[in-house]
Amino acid sequence: MSQPVKLISIGTAVPAHRITQRDAAATAHHAFSSRYKDFDRLAKVFESSGIRTRYAIRPLEWYLEPLGWPERNTAYIEGACDLFVSAARDALERAGIRAEDVDTVVTVSSTGIATPSIEARVSQKMGFRDSIERVPVFGLGCAGGVSGFSIASRLAASRPGTVVLLVAVELCTLAFRLDQLTKANIVATALFGDGASACILKVAEEGMAAVEMSGQHIWPDTLDIMGWSVDREGFGVIFDRAIPPFAEERIAPAISGILDRSGLALADIDRFACHPGGTKVVAALESALSLDQGSLNHERDVLSEYGNMSAPTALFVLDRVIKAGLPSRTLLTAMGPGFSVSCVSLKSAA
Repeated sequence: MSQPVKLISIGTAVPAHRITQRDAAATAHHAFSSRYKDFDRLAKVFESSGIRTRYAIRPLEWYLEPLGWPERNTAYIEGACDLFVSAARDALERAGIRAEDVDTVVTVSSTGIATPSIEARVSQKMGFRDSIERVPVFGLGCAGGVSGFSIASRLAASRPGTVVLLVAVELCTLAFRLDQLTKANIVATALFGDGASACILKVAEEGMAAVEMSGQHIWPDTLDIMGWSVDREGFGVIFDRAIPPFAEERIAPAISGILDRSGLALADIDRFACHPGGTKVVAALESALSLDQGSLNHERDVLSEYGNMSAPTALFVLDRVIKAGLPSRTLLTAMGPGFSVSCVSLKSAA
């Protein structure tokens, strides 16, 4: 019987600028309160978000400057390259694998545009060989870390013996917009942070976990729930419907359908490792999946320390779940634009 794809290591990285939620709230008040009459009511999200600290590629005062698409995307390319290298090197070092031994690199990112793509820009610095296969993936948003993991694992399975590197890197703070006096923009300034995560996957005898299955579900007529608007100033966040009640109503049937295609059921999952989009989303997931309140403790801790970093966040959670002791079967899951949910089942390698 052939060996399954194994998760060999996880690496993470955040930028240098640490932002407390208190400072973020004060900066938002300075930027919006005199121009947006509903700001004081919406500002309560800074306290209710469950976030204490976040990290950003630029200091807070930079975001108060007049910024257009060129300035934001220049910052994206610079910051994404730096975070890619830090997270990838962390994962490679933990795996005891050299960059020149990586056969395929999957790069997931939706918070800027880079052509050539990020992995090409850092290829020489990383030490990748010139025959490396590059798979840049755009547009998956918060589901990107899990969907990217699924893509990377299938690539590893298709070519046993090859090393696949997945890197999810997002600079969500670049979507902070002084010109958009909207609820969605205020919520974004209270939730989003920057970060990157990386994974090494390969068919192997040893590893942290074995990839059992993966799947996705997309709900029809839900394109308006989450995404980007694009104009000369840059990306603008779209939150047109409340995500927590949507998740509470529809996430369990969708995940059940994904599991059923592989002969599994919700009752077979020992631990859910979820993308923590916000504290209300985490609570909604616990309710929908019939989990005890507080079960998603690692999700709340990652959200508290890093905020919502979009695609990398679920892999930050998985890293903590593994360090705490991976149960027999863990379902890594995240919701994202589409509106969709992506899942990967991991079996303990012990």
